[in-house]
Amino acid sequence: MVHGAFCGGWVFDDFRKPFEAAGHPVATPDLGGRANGVSPAGQSMRDYADEIVALCRACETPPVLIGHSLGGLAVQLAAARVPLTSLILLAPSAPWGVYGSTMEEGVSAVSLYALGPFWLQAVAPDYHLASNYSLDRLDLAARKALYARMTPESGRALWETLNWWLDPFMTTRAPSRIDAPVLAVAGGRDSIHPAATVRQTASRLGGETIVFDEMSHWLPGEPGWDEVAARCLGWLAARSRTAA
Repeated sequence: MVHGAFCGGWVFDDFRKPFEAAGHPVATPDLGGRANGVSPAGQSMRDYADEIVALCRACETPPVLIGHSLGGLAVQLAAARVPLTSLILLAPSAPWGVYGSTMEEGVSAVSLYALGPFWLQAVAPDYHLASNYSLDRLDLAARKALYARMTPESGRALWETLNWWLDPFMTTRAPSRIDAPVLAVAGGRDSIHPAATVRQTASRLGGETIVFDEMSHWLPGEPGWDEVAARCLGWLAARSRTAA
């Protein structure tokens, strides 16, 4: 399970439990060494994908990859390089070539330029943005507690993700299809990665999309996360029966 921007493996502290109860060993890595206080400045989405690929290759059998938000893009990039059982994307960032479907997505793509050459920096989390767009369905105490755990993110990774059309290296160009079933999950109230954009991402990979109409962006932890986990587990079980 791979976390998104400004976060760590702790995002899945609750979300992982139903999977473990169902017999799935779960790993929740901290990308870029951030758990050890390492600055993410200069980290590329390719670096994040490399970490995921290394973890997958260390598995005895092809794993299930689950990624949230920016982590959802990182697992797409890794999926082209390793055998997988399945790929699940929770409100994933879109890959190179998938345009946003709302004005809010366009605004977010250019807003970081107010920081100057942010692609060279480690960008600090912003409480207002996190509270209003990612943690918006949580109560105030929960928002503050989660924000307190957030850490700076690589400005380079953010630039490659949000401004992909300016990247001559097409760093976030994901495979057109992968050799594993793909499920994308979207929140109907998500303004960071709206359902229409998530559908485009899933279609690009030959996958299917489930939309939880009353949910927002924090799918692994906001109210209703247990229903998301249950649907993902049910989908995995169905794929397993089909393969058998």
